[in-house]
Order: sequence, then structure tokens, then C-alpha cells
Amino acid sequence: MNPSKHFWPEHAINSMPYKLLSLCPNQHGERERLEREMALTEKEEALVKESWQIMKQNIPEYSLRFFTIILEIAPAAKNMFSFLRDSVEVPQNNPKLKAHALIVFKMTCESAIQLREKGQVVVGETTIKYLGAVHVKNGVIDPHFEVVKQALLRTVEEAVGEKWSEEMKCAWGSAYDQLAAAIKAEMKQEPAA
Repeated sequence: MNPSKHFWPEHAINSMPYKLLSLCPNQHGERERLEREMALTEKEEALVKESWQIMKQNIPEYSLRFFTIILEIAPAAKNMFSFLRDSVEVPQNNPKLKAHALIVFKMTCESAIQLREKGQVVVGETTIKYLGAVHVKNGVIDPHFEVVKQALLRTVEEAVGEKWSEEMKCAWGSAYDQLAAAIKAEMKQEPAA
């Protein structure tokens, strides 16, 4: 049985503490935002870059915090990772967790930075096709992306402290949505796991 198949019971998905379509009520709606050209505005880019400069000062700490928040929001998510399945707690000193968290956090943030410059999602050494295949293999579904988004936003907020604003939240939300949309598009091309 795929351990991620029952990531959350249906009632948990329906009672999530955030609205999927109203992250940035003053901007375009979710559908319109995803349909627009894949790039950030100058202001969004500046906000993302400013906060990324702060986070880059301690990537190991923020990447581990990012993953810890994912597991706080959705404890059953640890079953999706072979290096966490048998642990009762989230082991902060687990080298595999640290390495994976660092890769995922850095890739997510760096792809956000490049959106305006490249006009598309760029993920460095990894391809979107590969990410789509891995996510299908592991049984990732749409609500999982929302948990990651919330964890990313909370991590950025904690990292930047008083610099955090609704505009910065929207900039990171938009950047993440575009990365998630690219991965989901590739997932649809992959055969089901």
C-alpha cells in the first residue's frame, strides 16, 4: 500500500485552516493568476529576492524549519519519506532529512527567484519532468502542495521577521503556485503510480 495514499482523511482536507483560493484577495483570482504569463512583477521579484538574501544566511536552519513545519501541519507526511517512516519524532539530526530539506527548500526558493528573469520555472540540476515523475511515484496530490506552500510562507515569515508583509506573502505565494503548477502539469503526463 502506498503510504501517502491516505495522507489525510477527507474531513481533514475539507477543514484546512486556510482558503486555497483567497491567499491574496487584492490580486487576481487563482485561476487568472495561473493563466497569466509565468513571471513575477518587478515588485514581487524584489520582495522575493530581499527575503531570499536573508534566508541564504542560514539555509540549513531554514530548510530544516521548512520541513518541520510541513510535518507539524501534516504529521502523516513523514510516511512519504523512507528516512522518516520509522521515527516517532522528527529527528532534527537526521542527515538524510537535513540533506533532503536543503535540496527541496533551496530549489523552491531559487526557482522563485528566477521566474522574472527566465519567464519560466527553472529548477537547476533537476528537471520538471523528473520532479513530476517523483511526485507521481510518491502519490502526491493537490492538498500536499498546499501544505508545502503554507510551510514555505511560514518559514519565510519567520526568517524575515518585521519585514514580512501581505505583499511579500503574495509574492512568495505566486512564485510557489507557478512552481507547483509546472510540477502538476508534468504529473499529469506521468502514468499513475
